[in-house]
Amino acid sequence: MVSSLKTLWISAVVLILCGVSAQAAFWRCELPGGVFVVSLASLASVSIHEYVVDGAARVTELTIATNSAVVARFYFLEPMIPKSPVGIGQTLLDKAQQRVQEGANRTGMEEVWKKVVKNYPATTHAHTVEYRLDSVEQVKKLQNSLENAWRANAETQIKLSASEDSAGSN
Repeated sequence: MVSSLKTLWISAVVLILCGVSAQAAFWRCELPGGVFVVSLASLASVSIHEYVVDGAARVTELTIATNSAVVARFYFLEPMIPKSPVGIGQTLLDKAQQRVQEGANRTGMEEVWKKVVKNYPATTHAHTVEYRLDSVEQVKKLQNSLENAWRANAETQIKLSASEDSAGSN
């Protein structure tokens, strides 16, 4: 009995000295598309990378893997606009792109372009939670916030709004 109490006491002292809290710290991210909350103790990896999808769009993505089956993806998607080898041609391409954007704004299609799109059942049941962001800077802010919280095991909240490129954290 004395031996087991002594072992328990030593274990508690080691945990305190190592800065391990008995209460789990969480990272909470509020976005226009929803809220993502994760226990920092359950994180397995955090990565950020950039890739091109089918030659049509560039993606900057923050991926959060946990000890569960769920993977969270926060990404910014930008269309790859073709470039002309001559100046006059580029002006025409730019004007065409501007007209397409104006048409999308008038018809309300711009909002669809900014949303996550999933195909049932392939992507809706793939254990991924996805959030589409408004800028590369927002992706990087989330990455910095999460990495700092994870390293310090510190309770953290960050909020991104749709129209702003600002984030606050506690």
